Amino acid sequence: MHSRVILAAFLGAALTAAPSMFSQQTSAPDATAAPGAAQAHEHHWPKPTNLKVLPKDTTPEQLHKIMDGIAGSLGVHCSFCHVQNAQTHHMDFASDAKPDKHIARIMMRMTGTINQQYMTQVNDPDATPEDKHVTCGTCHRGHQMPEHFVPPPEHHGPPMGNMPKPGL
Repeated sequence: MHSRVILAAFLGAALTAAPSMFSQQTSAPDATAAPGAAQAHEHHWPKPTNLKVLPKDTTPEQLHKIMDGIAGSLGVHCSFCHVQNAQTHHMDFASDAKPDKHIARIMMRMTGTINQQYMTQVNDPDATPEDKHVTCGTCHRGHQMPEHFVPPPEHHGPPMGNMPKPGL
């Protein structure tokens, strides 16, 4: 059950974070297109291996959407977490050689826990489902490291609209 919730959370986050990224991969081929044109838009992703946070039955397409959402949320590319195979020059997605991949797994578990254990308790009738769901982008906002939030200085005077006019 827990792994299904995590998969749903990350698939939803990926689709929310970058819906236009997936339009070519998820759209049906145009029936009026020339033969062979559909193959130009199709990509067959390898079966995922070494999944430690997401469910083992995550499809290649689901995983690609999730990873695109995470990459977009952090403003990074695949090579941020994954190493390149020296012989083939292709990404070795199963490798755990990069420490950033371990950190990403920790963060995925964290957001899954926040969504499952805490955000489900938010009982705000005005909140949309997106309001009650955190993603990588909630904190990262397109940056590898979340930027520190510095609140604006407090204003202790009267509201700006009720300021007395000078000379009165």
